[in-house]
Amino acid sequence: MLTPRQELILRKVVLAYQATVQPVASRTLAADPELQAGPSTVRHELAMLEEHGLLAHPHTSAGRVPTDMGFRYFVDRLLPAKRERAALELELTRHEVDEAMRATTETLSQITNLLAIVSAPPLDTATIRHIEVLLLQPQIVMVVIITSTGGVSKRVLTFPSAVDSGLVGWAAEFLNEQLTGVGLGARKLHARLADKSLSHSERGFLNSLMPAFTDLAATAEDTLYVDGAARLLHEHRFHDLSQINALMGMLEGRVALLEMLRSALGDRSDVVVRIGAENEAPGLRSLAMVAAGYGLPLRPLGTVSLIGPVAMDYATTIGVVREAASQLSRFVEDVYEAS
Repeated sequence: MLTPRQELILRKVVLAYQATVQPVASRTLAADPELQAGPSTVRHELAMLEEHGLLAHPHTSAGRVPTDMGFRYFVDRLLPAKRERAALELELTRHEVDEAMRATTETLSQITNLLAIVSAPPLDTATIRHIEVLLLQPQIVMVVIITSTGGVSKRVLTFPSAVDSGLVGWAAEFLNEQLTGVGLGARKLHARLADKSLSHSERGFLNSLMPAFTDLAATAEDTLYVDGAARLLHEHRFHDLSQINALMGMLEGRVALLEMLRSALGDRSDVVVRIGAENEAPGLRSLAMVAAGYGLPLRPLGTVSLIGPVAMDYATTIGVVREAASQLSRFVEDVYEAS
């Protein structure tokens, strides 16, 4: 347990390092009137903080830098308990989830200069809102499916012979009657279309259109929206090239990234902070991540997160992520209620 003076010195070191990304010298701290301690006392306290593993002493400098443990102590105990609501206004278009996710990542990255990642609600949480069946050419039919979250899927199908335009019109009407409001699971779709009163030609034509629906159901998984990778690399220095390669590889593969983000979904009102080696993904072990889940009151749907250097401004980043998650939660509640 640190003394109040040690906590004050640790806070001063973290804040100074965040501002300069340079080791903080003991003489700089001793000159701070808030400390009310002489140089020898400051050096002793710095040595104690180093023994606790909260500060490190680079060989190339007489100053100290916070360790991952030091930043963790700062986040958990030294940030203000009462945090003001972040000044963040996301432009979220009603019912267009895709655009809302994209706007969120772009806005967060722009105002923080960090890497913003948002996982969209899984497609299998959506329902079918409307279906269009269009005869583009005598043998070519296009199926357009609009989901409750504003997603649009198009599938063009080619037939061996000319298709009856009356059959196309009937299919559009029948599919909307049977499938509007139905989830995207393949079994649900097949069950709603199993109508014994259909003629042979009607049933055959519907079967020909089914790939448009089954393909959509097969892709019902999380989608990631990422913005700010170039900005992160430009604004913040990495220790070596392997760190950049690891981060870029994770962003390209995305599987590990999705698993990492899912871990933040336990309580969507909470903010998760992982610093340096606390991150399981190798590409993030020299970085920090701040993430929060969003969704419906009893159903987590996705996460919003910011990734950047361990010396990031945690107070601001935590506030922005918390506010973005709150606004996204209100947005998806409106979307799902309307659907």
